[in-house]
Amino acid sequence: MAIQDAKKGVLFIDFPPVLQLQLKRFEYDFMRDTMVKINDRYEFPLQLDLDRENGKYLSPDADRSVRNLYTLHSVLVHSGGVHGGHYYAFIRPTLSDQWYKFDDERVTKEDLKRALEEQYGGEEELPQTNPGFNNTPFKFTKYSNAYMLVYIRESDKDKIICNVDEQDIAEHLRERLKKEQEEKEHKKKEKAEAHLYTVIKVARDDDLLEQIGKDIYFDLVDHDKVRSFRIQKQIPFNLFKEEVAKEFGVPVQFQRFWLWAKRQNHTYRPNRPLTHLEETQTVGQLREVSNKVHNAELKLFLEVERGPDLRPIAPPEKTKEDILLFFKLYDPEKEELRYVGRLFVKSTGKPMEYLPKLNEMAGYAPDEEIDLYEEIKFEPSVMCEPIEKRCTFRASQLEDGDIICFQKSTPIEGVGKFRYPEVPSFLDYVHNRQVVHFRSLEKPKEDDFCLEMSKLYTYDDVVERVAQQLGLDDPSKIRLTSHNCYSQQPKPQPIKYRGVDHLSDMLIHYNQTSDVLYYEVLDIPLPELQCLKTLKVAFHHATKDEVSVHTIRLPKQSTVGDVINDLKTKVELSQPDAELRLLEVFYHKIYKIFPLNEKIENINDQYWTLRAEEIPEEEKNLGPHDRLIHVYHFTKETAQNQMQIQNFGEPFFLVIHEGETLQEIKVRIQRKLQVPDEEFAKWKFAFLSLGRPEYLQDTDIVSSRFQRRDVYGAWEQYLGLEHSDSAPKRAYAANQNRHTYEKPVKIYN
Repeated sequence: MAIQDAKKGVLFIDFPPVLQLQLKRFEYDFMRDTMVKINDRYEFPLQLDLDRENGKYLSPDADRSVRNLYTLHSVLVHSGGVHGGHYYAFIRPTLSDQWYKFDDERVTKEDLKRALEEQYGGEEELPQTNPGFNNTPFKFTKYSNAYMLVYIRESDKDKIICNVDEQDIAEHLRERLKKEQEEKEHKKKEKAEAHLYTVIKVARDDDLLEQIGKDIYFDLVDHDKVRSFRIQKQIPFNLFKEEVAKEFGVPVQFQRFWLWAKRQNHTYRPNRPLTHLEETQTVGQLREVSNKVHNAELKLFLEVERGPDLRPIAPPEKTKEDILLFFKLYDPEKEELRYVGRLFVKSTGKPMEYLPKLNEMAGYAPDEEIDLYEEIKFEPSVMCEPIEKRCTFRASQLEDGDIICFQKSTPIEGVGKFRYPEVPSFLDYVHNRQVVHFRSLEKPKEDDFCLEMSKLYTYDDVVERVAQQLGLDDPSKIRLTSHNCYSQQPKPQPIKYRGVDHLSDMLIHYNQTSDVLYYEVLDIPLPELQCLKTLKVAFHHATKDEVSVHTIRLPKQSTVGDVINDLKTKVELSQPDAELRLLEVFYHKIYKIFPLNEKIENINDQYWTLRAEEIPEEEKNLGPHDRLIHVYHFTKETAQNQMQIQNFGEPFFLVIHEGETLQEIKVRIQRKLQVPDEEFAKWKFAFLSLGRPEYLQDTDIVSSRFQRRDVYGAWEQYLGLEHSDSAPKRAYAANQNRHTYEKPVKIYN
């Protein structure tokens, strides 16, 4: 098949009178698996001629009589990075020489240089503080740059840069603008008149019935979800009652309103009814009475008594002896709590006397045995105490607005039958319950399953529930890792066996609470594993082109020598008495050869790759003038006008002899790496120090360059092999454990 050259491109039939150009400052980076912003320098002209070079952008069908000469009208700028920033624009509304900067509500005059050159992007030099000294200027990337450009065709500018009257705006837009303006005026008026109004929130039995056991479990009502009235402050409260009568169908004479009060224990309960005198006051005066804290709301509870036909009737007379109590019913079988109503009781009376009435409210038989509990508070922990049925309400310290939760008495044999047999245990559960999203550590992006748990669960409770979910017999083989709320990633260190007391400790990340946990199933119990140090070691075969990854587990006090001995039993050696060494490799460079007596406890294989290999024979008998050098693969890349060295592939050691030329060394490198002649001919060889390549000729004596010994960091020296990186590109991963090697990989656990 003949190879043909092809040209790829786009030709235009015509251009618009207003040309909008998107400069593609944002793109997806496959290496890093994320969106990135490109801050490179990109220049754009004040005048743009799209007829240039004999109309090279135009198709043969284009109308050549139209002159496509464009003038820059506006520059939209983005300042910041891919995850956030700020937009502003430079515009010259009439194409005059005067530019304006539109930055939110600020409009300022600007010159041409600010609108044009300063928005090209690229790098900027800081002015030198000491120009007399030969300082290298400090450059930094400009994060503010042009993002979109708008050009106007010269021949059309009179039609485009002209006065606009209302008729030029589409009708649907006029409608929308008018509506927006009206809304704005309305809000402005509301704001200006806010001090003249009070918001009154009225809670009723219906709200309690609807919310308790669904939206809320503690206290009586969420005031943000009840009917709200906006009333002028000077209106008498009695007049407001007429508004309520219209809204709820409860005649004024049958309405009784209670003020709510916040108690010291942070609960919020109806406190006392309004007096007749208070009801003659204005809404504004009443708000002052009810609120010690200054705020614009008045919260009320509307008490409505109903006759046998369910029609409103006059509220009963309330004396000091009468206490208004609210009742919730708990069903342990269904794990349900619901509001069943309220009652006036005598402070000198006893709960015993009211049991038939409570049974009636619950729909139970009149003589059903029931237990009563007072819901006292729920922050920071739940307090719910049993009420002695034979003591008076006064002796039990019950008062207006208190809440009693009741349930059928639980026989001793029935206690184990339910998860939460009594009100206190249920309220505790509700207060501490937490839905946790479990994810496999191997797939940290997606939820595997969700479990509803209590924040008070112990470490053992949590792993037991996870083991149940996974059908695993031994919960100690579950290892959990907490979630980092900021990076949305698993934390680097797993949770130690029984290392935390409660589920709440597992979910906390600084001042935030997460609802995600990662799990993994181990092949040995975690307590056993914690006594061992686990290392992942990549073994490079001496003659075959393959890498095998091995998990080595040894007691923490073991040495690198022990690791090598363990590895020898697991790998295929080129000869039985081959010696191995362990290296630390990071981003395609060798940083360390581990001494055999080094303890493994502090070796980190999380970010660095541990590589094991056979020690070549030639390295074992080094002459006095031989030396071991580092050899790395590299390519050169240009980023932001600067040449950068990128290392890739597998680094290695090489013995070089005194007086040896590059030509001689190349023969050994080609043989070692088994590179075909045709490919090897394209490779370049360089001595690198301080990150700069000095290219070598075949006749150069290589050993003369490597005079220093074991130099790392910025001063490192190595022989660089420059060639293209033929390995497939892989998604960027910070953790080198998860890097895949370019060579075939076998994994043994």
